[in-house]
Amino acid sequence: MHAAFVLLLGSSLARFLTRDPGDMRTAWVIALFAVFWLLYVLGRLLAPAPRPGGRPSARHLAWLGAVSAVWIVLLALAPSATWCAMPLLFAGLHTLPARIAVPVVAGLTALVVASQVRVSQGALNPNMVIAPPAIAAVATAVLVHLQRQAARQRVLIDDLVRTRRDLAATERRAGILTERQRLSTEIHDTVAQSLSSQQMLLQAAERVWQADPDTARGHIRDAAEITSRSLAEARRFVHDLAPADLAERTLAEALSALADRESGPGLTVVFRLDGTPGPLPERVEAALLRIAQGALANVREHAAATRAALTLTCLDDQISLDIADNGRGFDPDGPPAPEAGRARGHGLPAMRIRARQSGGTLTVESTPGDGTVVSAALPLTPLVPDTPTETAP
Repeated sequence: MHAAFVLLLGSSLARFLTRDPGDMRTAWVIALFAVFWLLYVLGRLLAPAPRPGGRPSARHLAWLGAVSAVWIVLLALAPSATWCAMPLLFAGLHTLPARIAVPVVAGLTALVVASQVRVSQGALNPNMVIAPPAIAAVATAVLVHLQRQAARQRVLIDDLVRTRRDLAATERRAGILTERQRLSTEIHDTVAQSLSSQQMLLQAAERVWQADPDTARGHIRDAAEITSRSLAEARRFVHDLAPADLAERTLAEALSALADRESGPGLTVVFRLDGTPGPLPERVEAALLRIAQGALANVREHAAATRAALTLTCLDDQISLDIADNGRGFDPDGPPAPEAGRARGHGLPAMRIRARQSGGTLTVESTPGDGTVVSAALPLTPLVPDTPTETAP
């Protein structure tokens, strides 16, 4: 646009100088051409056009009025300045609202036609009357269409930006909920279970403190060991690491150690391994160990069982863990029993969430009076390096 203005301005001046070389107004016309050019350049620098879709500033409107007034005076002195009407036409259409730009263009076009007719010689050439309005009409239609299309694009872009912002907020809320769920299951499987075990041991020690001090001290030692393990779990949990039992052990070794720890007076827990486990992703090992811990916590607190068995079965495409006990059992489809409501209200859902997050399933088979079997089956995928995941704030 600016290059076209400079070219047309130079052509208009050259045409005036070649057609009217001895005119007394030549100096004034040259000065007006210079003022016209200088005003155009300064206006572009000091009164820039508004952004697409924005309202023109008062300074820009003042510049547009001033440059148009100078052009009208120049047109009266040098009819060849009609060629400079096109840049003004585009400038007005580009920056002014359509309801104002169209009358402005019509006025500029009328001035161009009048100037052409005034300087014509001989018979009137119809092109002088028809061509300028036709060109102005086409230019107006194209630019108004482009303005409307740009307005629609701005609306679509605004909708897109708003949708992306809403999507980001939704994903942020989903991340927060997922992280809260993860924290609740971790706390239930570590801190809550350890505190429950410590409470039971300390209560047992209090009951036999006078009658059997040695047994009471044994309960206290067991509670101290649980406290030490819980502290290690809490520290690793804070740093989002694997369970402490898996730090220097395989999954099978960690499950065997868990069975030994859970065995005691009144409850015997055994571990069986079926097959040879290969390298497993850390998330799969952690999920199976936490499921085993949660299931044995329910056995210890609510099943009144004397025996329990952990069975790890390794197949080509999946790995499964079964936790079976000979306790009182329950109805998996019925309402929670009053004495077990608190544990069943969170323990089993937490285990199901862990299995589902690893792409597997968890099933519970139980009958009142006939024990319970909790089975977790996780698919085996090609081992890939563990990558850190972004944690929601």
